[in-house]
Amino acid sequence: MMSPQFASLLASGRAEFNRRVADARRRYPSFDTEAFSSFLQGPADQVIRAVCGAPAACATPAVSAAPAVSAAPAVSAAPAASASPAVSAAPAASAAERLPAVAMAAFDVALELVAHGQGSGIAVQVWCELVPRYAALLCAQPAQVLGMLTNATLHLEKSGHARPAQWLALMAELAPQVADLQQLRAIGQVCAWRAGMAHFRQGAIAAADRLPAPLALAAFGAPAGTAGGTARGTAGDTVGGGWPELRERLLRDPWWMPDDAARRRAAHGTEVGSFTGLGGAFPEPPDVRPASDGFWVRSGDRYALLVADACGAALHAATQDEYEHPQLPVTRAKVSQSGQRLTVNGREFTVDLPADALRIACNEHTVAITSPYSHAVRVLPLP
Repeated sequence: MMSPQFASLLASGRAEFNRRVADARRRYPSFDTEAFSSFLQGPADQVIRAVCGAPAACATPAVSAAPAVSAAPAVSAAPAASASPAVSAAPAASAAERLPAVAMAAFDVALELVAHGQGSGIAVQVWCELVPRYAALLCAQPAQVLGMLTNATLHLEKSGHARPAQWLALMAELAPQVADLQQLRAIGQVCAWRAGMAHFRQGAIAAADRLPAPLALAAFGAPAGTAGGTARGTAGDTVGGGWPELRERLLRDPWWMPDDAARRRAAHGTEVGSFTGLGGAFPEPPDVRPASDGFWVRSGDRYALLVADACGAALHAATQDEYEHPQLPVTRAKVSQSGQRLTVNGREFTVDLPADALRIACNEHTVAITSPYSHAVRVLPLP
């Protein structure tokens, strides 16, 4: 049942709300009024309840951390976790004053979502589980907060290489520390990087420079007051201190993370791509050439830039010219092969591919392995 507060607001503005629905139906002939009504009664009402401090009524799974290992956003506004703190309502005075603006923003964003066929699935989870954790920010800037959180999640889902569930969990965990919209944007970018958007790394680090140091540390998964941990493969190489030290370490090595478990996962590398006939990216076994920030990839008549780091890997469209005329990066790799066993800077890897015709390319931080018998690229951190 819809909350009395939202029902009252919809009733008091019935003429204007009906006008907006009629306009949406003209612009989008396939607009689903039943789906819109359902979204208002569920996720949108959950947003209103969060602002009012009323009990939750949205029946969706709680946001939980995903293991660290998919239409363009329709919303007009831009942008392994422990149990998240309980959702707190916005202050009573501001809630009462801002509730009509929140209701209008929720109605308008819901219209856009349903009009573009995005009023189900992960959008429901965002509104029911994540948005309420930002109730105070929502009161201050409802359209921006709703738009940012919804757009970001849809973008991650569409990317095909990100982990939206992990992003939701990280954002929920950090919510109590976020004081304004600028901080929300910054942690959204950092959490997107941690959730698999490897090409966001430099931007995420730059965004964190604008955050209070404790929030910057928390956003990257480091305990407050320390940049944490031992560098991969180097006993005793620790980084202590605050955000400046952590920042320098992250910039120096894309495969390093302040969390020990994340570094251990990253040490095993990742596999990127598969046959297009099975939904993958490569029509033919790929060839790679090193680039300063990744690898140029050719597969048939397709070209891409592969970016990989401790948090994930992503393929971006590139040109034939970029592939054929790369600016070769400096590399410190020393590679030898004995059958299926590779030795890279003294560390041994066993490759589950035929030993003949293995192809190996290295840039400053990463080794990429390809084979004429595979449609994937295997990437590993250089020891």
